[in-house]
Amino acid sequence: MDSEKRYDIIVAGAGIAGCLAAAMAAKKGADVLLLDRNPPENVGKKNNWGWTCGDAVAGSHLDFIKEKSGISFSRPELDLKVDGVYAFSPDLKSKYAFDGVGYVLDRPVFERKLLEIAKKNGAEYISEFEIEGPIVENGSVVGIFGKDKEKKPRNIKAKVVIDALGVATVLRRRLPDNDFVEKNISIDDVESTGRYIYEFDPDHEDINYYDPKNAIIHLNQELAPGGYGWVFPKSDNKINIGLGVQKRSLEIRNKKLGRNDTLQALIENYIKWNPVLKNLRLFNKDNNGKGIWSVAVRRQIESLVFNGYMGAGDSMAMPNPISAGGIGPAMVAGILAGENAAEAVQAGDTSISGLWKYNLEFNEAYGKKTAGLEVLRIYLQSLNNDTLNYGFRTFLTSKEASDLTLGLIPELSLASKLKMVLKGASNVNAFSNLVFAVGRMKKLNQIYSKFPEDPSKFAKWRDTVRSEMEEVKHKFVPNPI
Repeated sequence: MDSEKRYDIIVAGAGIAGCLAAAMAAKKGADVLLLDRNPPENVGKKNNWGWTCGDAVAGSHLDFIKEKSGISFSRPELDLKVDGVYAFSPDLKSKYAFDGVGYVLDRPVFERKLLEIAKKNGAEYISEFEIEGPIVENGSVVGIFGKDKEKKPRNIKAKVVIDALGVATVLRRRLPDNDFVEKNISIDDVESTGRYIYEFDPDHEDINYYDPKNAIIHLNQELAPGGYGWVFPKSDNKINIGLGVQKRSLEIRNKKLGRNDTLQALIENYIKWNPVLKNLRLFNKDNNGKGIWSVAVRRQIESLVFNGYMGAGDSMAMPNPISAGGIGPAMVAGILAGENAAEAVQAGDTSISGLWKYNLEFNEAYGKKTAGLEVLRIYLQSLNNDTLNYGFRTFLTSKEASDLTLGLIPELSLASKLKMVLKGASNVNAFSNLVFAVGRMKKLNQIYSKFPEDPSKFAKWRDTVRSEMEEVKHKFVPNPI
């Protein structure tokens, strides 16, 4: 059944990016329809398990949202303020700080607040609508098709569709073949993740395992091959604890160790490995106590726009390639997508050219560092625990490590580290590879600083990016054990 009404903008998915996009577009006067497959009380829920995520966001991203939109947050949606994030070496003898002040969210409450803001700004909202694909006419996206909560087929048209359906989005994957938006994401660029939210009794104090004032990341290729484990504090002796793994790294690790471990088995082992957490009790408020999901850990899709189409958040592979944090970039993208979609509708040009400014603004606000961070992620996945331990102690100062995780590039060379007397051929080789990786990060940062100003120059720029990244992937292969 075709809808008689044609909207200015359809926002597909009412998660963080979707709600903010709808809110901003409606605030700028656009006629906006926000669609979500969940009932209102579960808005933004990823799957039957819940809002599967570490649920942490940097304070700088909340500042960006407030500056751009006037939207601010407090308790209860901001469950706990943390001073920063610490990444630990496998042997727990070294750690690096990064990210600065942030917050751990009460995710369901946070999502419901965003929905109310979108509705208050004037967006029309339909829940329990299953989107099945884009409507494409003459090479442009002109709407979506799917089924409403009565399972009746519906076709709804709009001048722009904003895709905020998440990493497995049917909209991106069912776009026409084109030279702008990649339709598929390599499995090597995806982390399988799972987590629990627990109440617990602290057995003793040990900030290597649990820190009530900081989020903790454990790099350990045996516990979490190709990824990491995390322990994020929440209020009132609660934690968000989980891990992510790369499929290929897990397969290599299992083969070398003669094991058959699954993601679920690794999560259970990681929880048991932590000696501080005792008397664990699942905190299942909003049925959000446990879950498994996938997250892309690469640079965002090179172009976020097609004719009549924009993408934001996980649908465009926006999570940070190092931390897999997706909330911050989703918020930034949602605000910018909503603004730019409304402006394109008002200007009467929703072609690739008319939407191109969104690419430029997201690249400047967040995206320009992600290709470099993808290089660092690929390099780290090539190191085993012994090399990680040595590297944490020897390769980088705390400031150099912090700079790298922020996409800033320190000056590194073999000569600069000779005074540290690198020991062992494998460690010298690993540091030499780090120098190469940092050089490639710098080069990609420079390439992204010259993001094409219009679509006509995009293909050559994209091919350059992909060529650089393929060389990195060829040089650094997963080697967890």
